[in-house]
Amino acid sequence: MSFSVRQAETFFSASKPLIRIELTRVWGSSPREAGTEMFVGLETLFGTIGGGQLEHIAITQARTMLVEGTLAGQLDLPLGPEIGQCCGGRVELQLTRMRRADRQDALYRLRREEKTLPHVYVLGAGHVGRAIANVLQHAPVNCILVDMRKEELAQCSAEVDMRLRAIPEVEIYNAPEGSAFVVLTHDHGLDFLLTSAALELGHAAYVGMIGSATKRAKLRSWCDSHCNGLSIDQLTCPIGATGSPDKRPEIIAAFVASEVLTALTAGVRAVGGREETAPLQAAQ
Repeated sequence: MSFSVRQAETFFSASKPLIRIELTRVWGSSPREAGTEMFVGLETLFGTIGGGQLEHIAITQARTMLVEGTLAGQLDLPLGPEIGQCCGGRVELQLTRMRRADRQDALYRLRREEKTLPHVYVLGAGHVGRAIANVLQHAPVNCILVDMRKEELAQCSAEVDMRLRAIPEVEIYNAPEGSAFVVLTHDHGLDFLLTSAALELGHAAYVGMIGSATKRAKLRSWCDSHCNGLSIDQLTCPIGATGSPDKRPEIIAAFVASEVLTALTAGVRAVGGREETAPLQAAQ
């Protein structure tokens, strides 16, 4: 279970009244897409609709509703100088006081979303692998840290799925379609085996291997002789190659996480809605 879902269970189990805020329509540019929701108590919050003045106004309205006992309300806000934002779009929000059933529905949606999160397999629990897991534990992904060394996995403190595997390639073969794989084990031969297995799937969203241009060339030669000329054109190697000379694990991890999340979200549509053209009267 992800950290956010555990937080949600605690948040919704409290007996204090809550308001659900939903972005129901979006025209033009907006910090978040239609369908985005957040939840507001008198002293608590869960989720975000994008921050800034938009969120501040919505939270203020929600808390006013809680104090006054109002059950429902709406907001229609231009995201321009009128409220101190410069997105240039316009949004409609629905604010609703939550019943017990509404809280259960919200938890159901979060759990359902959790099941559809993409899988990221970090194959190798050394310094960089653990650093990547530390970053990805906060991202909307299911991060799986895999290693055959129990002592390395034991050093990971991230809230991720840790798997001790004598044959780590089994995790690749059983991975859901569209998963991402980051290969950085303690052995170059094992790196080549795992990387080629991920590439052979043909449906990975991202395959990355730690190393250099020389290691990439050696993998290409290895695939020619051991994998019937398997193409490595879809491989990212080196990983996290931004030109920064800083090789600290935490720095590399941040760059690699950016690569992975970019690959996983490149084709994602706006969740729960679409961008619309504002009516003439709304734009005036």
